[in-house]
Amino acid sequence: MSRLGRPQAAEAVGLPGLHFHDLRHTGNHFAALSGAGLKDLMVRMGHASMRAALIYQHEVQGADKTITSAIDSHVQAEQQRGEDDYGTAGVRVQVG
Repeated sequence: MSRLGRPQAAEAVGLPGLHFHDLRHTGNHFAALSGAGLKDLMVRMGHASMRAALIYQHEVQGADKTITSAIDSHVQAEQQRGEDDYGTAGVRVQVG
């Protein structure tokens, strides 16, 4: 079996100009989009410094909307169930 060099391999799959680091960047970007915390991103990227992880988190500040939407969906689902819930102080409150 012949072995292709990196540029030839990328070209063979229809992605000329693709570099291994591009894949790493994409993976880190998706990890940040998932809402992963700073320390989790640092571990995933293998960095001891927060600098790179902060860059990825800054790039995906739109993740706040994703998180807010997920919380909103959860609250709406609970409201539709119409069940009672206990508030943070341990006092029973009506949901919905």
